[in-house]
Amino acid sequence: MNNRNRNFSKAKLRKRLEQIDDSIARYLGEIASADRREGEATRTRTDRLQNKIVALKEEIQSLKKLEVRMLESPDQQISLTDPDARVMSTAARSKAIVGYNVQAAVETEHHLIVAHEVTNVGHDRSQLSSMALQAKEVINCDELAVVADRGYFSGEEILSCDQADITAYVPKTQTSNNQARGLFGRGHFIYHPDDNEYECPAGERLIYRFTNQEDGKTQHHYSDDSRPDSAHSPSGPEYPPL
Repeated sequence: MNNRNRNFSKAKLRKRLEQIDDSIARYLGEIASADRREGEATRTRTDRLQNKIVALKEEIQSLKKLEVRMLESPDQQISLTDPDARVMSTAARSKAIVGYNVQAAVETEHHLIVAHEVTNVGHDRSQLSSMALQAKEVINCDELAVVADRGYFSGEEILSCDQADITAYVPKTQTSNNQARGLFGRGHFIYHPDDNEYECPAGERLIYRFTNQEDGKTQHHYSDDSRPDSAHSPSGPEYPPL
């Protein structure tokens, strides 16, 4: 695992340069204040501050050179200890690590690893079909069902699995903040395709009202009788509209 201090991104470089500018301005202010006083201790402190400023200016030049190399990389990220290592997300976002993303497919009968892979992509969204196809080849079966957590959810990846006769069971990523606001999420509603209606947690029905286009997405609007426009969401080919 690499030291996070040896990994740089565009935002991290910008933040460090801002910190250096603030430090130089502070040191210059302290030097100006010290110049109004006399004494050996004051001269020693002034020399120390000037040396710090010189060191910081040298760091600025090093960071500028590093920025050129970083911007040339495809993901605009650079690691000095291990050039191939990348920032990996963790459950605690404040504790992201610099390293590699290890993928493993485990068969459910004997709990054996049938496929594995190491990648420096910092998320799992693009890994589902690749790992599923490897597992299918090792198991040597015509059809396969795979289960993964919501971090693997991607419409393109699920479609690739389906085209390879692989059924993927992956929960959809939660992008709405309705539950955080005390509202019901989409998963709390039951869709009745025969009636084209939704049933809310209270057992009431939301009736289809109209369809419109917004931000390039088709939206189907549903509501109860008392609120003519109380519910809507974008529809997609793999989900019933809400």
